[in-house]
Amino acid sequence: MLPELTMRVVRTTDPKALMKFAWLFGIKGMLSVERFKRRAKKGIYFPPFLYLSIINSCNLRCQGCWVDVESPRESIDIKRLNRLINDAKTHGNSFFGLLGGEPFMHPQLLDVLAHQQDAYFQIFTNGQLITDKVAARLRELGNATPLISIEGREVVSDQRRGKKDVFNRTLKGLDTAIRHKLLTGVATSVCKSNIRDLLTESWLDELIDRGVHYVWFHSYRPVGPMMHEDLGLTREELVETRQFITEMRTKKPIAIVDAYYDHNGNALCPMATGISHHVNPKGGIEPCPIIQFASESIDDERGIYNTLTQSKFLKDFREATARETRGCVMLERPDLVEELIERHDAKDVTIRQTALKELQAMKPRHSQWLPGDEIPEKHWMYRWAKRFFYTDFGVYQNIRNMKPLHEQNGHSNESQQDSSTRAVVEKD
Repeated sequence: MLPELTMRVVRTTDPKALMKFAWLFGIKGMLSVERFKRRAKKGIYFPPFLYLSIINSCNLRCQGCWVDVESPRESIDIKRLNRLINDAKTHGNSFFGLLGGEPFMHPQLLDVLAHQQDAYFQIFTNGQLITDKVAARLRELGNATPLISIEGREVVSDQRRGKKDVFNRTLKGLDTAIRHKLLTGVATSVCKSNIRDLLTESWLDELIDRGVHYVWFHSYRPVGPMMHEDLGLTREELVETRQFITEMRTKKPIAIVDAYYDHNGNALCPMATGISHHVNPKGGIEPCPIIQFASESIDDERGIYNTLTQSKFLKDFREATARETRGCVMLERPDLVEELIERHDAKDVTIRQTALKELQAMKPRHSQWLPGDEIPEKHWMYRWAKRFFYTDFGVYQNIRNMKPLHEQNGHSNESQQDSSTRAVVEKD
């Protein structure tokens, strides 16, 4: 698997883009994690991976989206982005995720990439704005990988994303990126309506045949103003997803990313471990993208490093979460999220200003923490990489024998959801 994957990437990726990936994301990325680990031992937490939602606008209207895509445009301009990225780079960072909305709707996106040639960027996109001109410029710059979201085939894509002909338009952007020899990935939020179509060997084979280099499967998180709880996965489906990923990593010449498990299959949360935090389109600094509350901003005169490392809100969020769950605190413990927000008088940083009501309407449900169903990595490369560079960093020592609160109290709402969800899926 590994030799075939390596040869496929080398043959189909522009040499400049491949070298920048290897140096900026690979070597410098590993060094930034080592620097993070040394700081964390001293109680100083500055994430080696920052995720920046640079604009709220989007050309699609996806089910379950928590971003204010229909509100007046908010974006982080190039001056603020460069200041933030430059500050982070002085403390060892070299990798940044760019999200939206749709990042390619940001008028200065390519200018930011051009200004930051010693940093590497992963662009989370629906792919529909990747034209030949855009792809040629990305190839010339060499320091970005498009991660293109595909949420289902023709019918499901239109349902999930609120527009017509989404699947074909997205595939056109995907093929354009591959044709220009960009290191290209596909992301899928696995949910009830797409799990049988996209969590399959045949789908991976199709992506490999198209020239895709990596995929990222993550579970759908029902949050936001239209959370669509019926699309959320059951415990059994979450285990099935994890099992599929670990097995395919040993068989298919395509890299498979996940963000919620260590090498032994123990669940983790990137926010709780401190390895990543999120900046929203207004510049608010959030624990993670789905927790849309902040006490600090990137416009703080202290700079991003001092602002994050001195934030009592983020510190309390990390520590309280790690004491209570190895999973997603937003899904499992919305009550704890509300308590932390009130404790720090954190502000709703959405444009719609309804995030607290949405949080209060949530019911506890399963996330990635599934005690008793841990599935270790099966491929040596993933085991090695995660063991040293993507682990829990010891933050969960006090909850080794605990179970999620909604399992302890027996009030998970999934049994009710399953019957209604099956009816919806069967009807579709």
